[in-house]
Amino acid sequence: MSTELPHVIVLMTDFGLSDTYVGQMKGVMLSLSPSVQIIDLTHAISPQNIAQGAFLLAKSVPFFPERSIVISVVDPGVGSSRQAIALETDKHTFLAPDNGLLTAVFQTQKIKRCVSITEERYMLTARSSTFHGRDVFSPAAAHLASGISLQELGKTIDPADCIKIPIPECHSSDNGQSWSGSIIYTDSFGNLVTSLDSKHFDNQKQWMVRAGNCNQIPLVTTYSDVPVQQPLAYTGSSGMIEIAVRNGNAARTLGLREGNPVTMSASDVLLENLAVR
Repeated sequence: MSTELPHVIVLMTDFGLSDTYVGQMKGVMLSLSPSVQIIDLTHAISPQNIAQGAFLLAKSVPFFPERSIVISVVDPGVGSSRQAIALETDKHTFLAPDNGLLTAVFQTQKIKRCVSITEERYMLTARSSTFHGRDVFSPAAAHLASGISLQELGKTIDPADCIKIPIPECHSSDNGQSWSGSIIYTDSFGNLVTSLDSKHFDNQKQWMVRAGNCNQIPLVTTYSDVPVQQPLAYTGSSGMIEIAVRNGNAARTLGLREGNPVTMSASDVLLENLAVR
């Protein structure tokens, strides 16, 4: 008797859950590979926001079961000439449109092989030009879970030729006394996740964050370190600096959104700069 565990397929899309799109994808996969286990990472990527999807995928990959098959669909170019790709790394297999969604995977994982998904026998026979998540990626993933090799999905391509996009970062121009970045996305609580990476900061210093009209948002450990309805900054579970309002919605309260600039400074530098004005 085989003791091999069933394959895990991880789904990440911008489809939301109000429509039937996600359910149809799962239906295709379970029809072709009934024993597969499906993890819904999220279906709440902002519509067509490839950079947000790439960021969240990068931060989530370390928590996937070994040898997961990951379908990521944020696909404003669906139906165009953009490729559908599948790549195998030393840890997982990823399927996505070739639009930069897998940028961090290319940058951080050892790529073993990469193919363009072109073999029609591993797609649905009738295919919509606007729903490759169901008609191309879902059946391809299910066939992989059932045992076909990656090479059977299509022609081998050079990973260097796949599209990469800039991933939001933070920068310092004064030897780490202050950092600049941007808001990457707003989570469901209204917390603002920024590109300020906590690994760069000296935790022996007191830091202040500036965003929008808020000049001094303190960097603290957790929500209870400030009074109710007061803004705070903290290191989120992804390791990035987040801005919140205790028991409130930071995006609404502060009037901030993705793409807005943020800065973070050691408090003595910030106060000195404020005194000059």
